[in-house]
Amino acid sequence: MNDLDTFVGLLAPEGQALLAELRDHDPADELAAATRLRRDHPAPLVSAALGQARLRQRAAAKFGADAQLMYFTPNGVEQSTRTTVAAHRAARFAALGVRTLADLCCGIGGDALALARAGIRVLAVDRDPLACAAARANAEVLGLAELIEVRCADVTEVDTAGYDAVFVDPARRSKAPTRGAGRSPSGRGGGRATGGRIFDPEAYSPPLSWAVEAARTAPCAALKIAPGVPHDALPEDAETEWISDGGDVKEAVVWFGSAEEGPARPAPGGRRATLLPAGETLLGAARPAPPADEADRPPVGPVGDWLYEPDGAVIRAHLVADVARQIDGRLIDPTIAYITADRLTATPYATAYALTDVLPFHVKKLKALLREREVGIAVIKKRGSAVEPEELRKKLKLGGGRNSCTIFLTRVAGAPAMLLGHPATDPVTPGR
Repeated sequence: MNDLDTFVGLLAPEGQALLAELRDHDPADELAAATRLRRDHPAPLVSAALGQARLRQRAAAKFGADAQLMYFTPNGVEQSTRTTVAAHRAARFAALGVRTLADLCCGIGGDALALARAGIRVLAVDRDPLACAAARANAEVLGLAELIEVRCADVTEVDTAGYDAVFVDPARRSKAPTRGAGRSPSGRGGGRATGGRIFDPEAYSPPLSWAVEAARTAPCAALKIAPGVPHDALPEDAETEWISDGGDVKEAVVWFGSAEEGPARPAPGGRRATLLPAGETLLGAARPAPPADEADRPPVGPVGDWLYEPDGAVIRAHLVADVARQIDGRLIDPTIAYITADRLTATPYATAYALTDVLPFHVKKLKALLREREVGIAVIKKRGSAVEPEELRKKLKLGGGRNSCTIFLTRVAGAPAMLLGHPATDPVTPGR
């Protein structure tokens, strides 16, 4: 029995009964559960049900309560978009007037589900038959089958004419399989391979250049790419949006054109940072090529009373200068994405800290200072420092002190430094 046949077996009454029994399955008891269940059920079906139970537990972080109803492949759990991000993108498509969309490289259908929930009719395409079977099952179990058509095909051969928009989510992992991942077709056309991450956009499957050309033929389009993509690989006629969720950068999306005006309309050449779950979004204008953009950088100056740590999406989008201007701030070093200011200004795009100390880096002096202040808990952050936080933590040997602080290992005007402070939300008065 192959993977697809076994998966289909899970959708039959016997498979459904197994999945229901394993709903609250404890992975620590897997051997005992497998032995017990194989007395009454075929071994391949039991293995598939146990595997699906494990995948559902892993997927809960991305899909919440829906994960207990959905069906997954190992690649699908790894590469699918989390619900909060997919819902944001679907809402933007809807705001652009999109009513029909071709979702190319759909995987297990995470984005298709969010798009359908936004009222958009979706053609979901992938070349992996197992992923397509999971996508169909997910549309059925979540009551969205009327809005989602799943097609198993090479995405490069699909005619998207007549759709309001195209969304492409290329595979960004190498073909080398991960142990236990199962078999999944890969290569040009949207098969999803599990292996090492791919950083060259032209090594995506399909390549970014193909996805860009496919996007340009549609009235509206979005391409999901890795957030670390080099800016010089981005098309100048599109807007690129970096999205963070809960402070973690999740992805970048390249947006092309729309027939409708409005705040959601992509800005050609623009760079946007969007912070979820609040949905705050910062759009920066297209940047001129160097050396013209050197003058666009924020000033560099002495460390003030406040330190701002920009959200990762802001940093990836190269919008640190925009945030610095908003809060009348400056950089502590021309190569470090920390902003400092003399007064506290509220901004959703950076976390503010009240500074108490700015010192040259010196472990013994830091250890003595923390002991003097009875610091027992320290959050250690680094940017532009060769020192690893965990190595420093071992050397500090923090005891059971009643106080806490945040330590920044960084550079100030090119020199190694350590900055001590507290989140601005703490009742601490800045000043040194």
